[in-house]
Amino acid sequence: LENHGLDRCPDHGLHGFKRYVALSVLARNIQILGHLLQQKKLRLQRRRNAA
Repeated sequence: LENHGLDRCPDHGLHGFKRYVALSVLARNIQILGHLLQQKKLRLQRRRNAA
C-alpha cells in the first residue's frame, strides 16, 4: 500500500479520514477490476492463438 501513497493521510479530522479511506478503497477496487479485465483479455487472446 505504501507504493500507492496510502501510507499517509493528507485529510485532517475524522470526516476527512473517512473520506480518504473510502476513496482509497475505491481506487484499489478499480485497480483490481482493471487487472481482472487484463487477465480476461489475455486468456481470450491465448485461446484464439491456440485454435
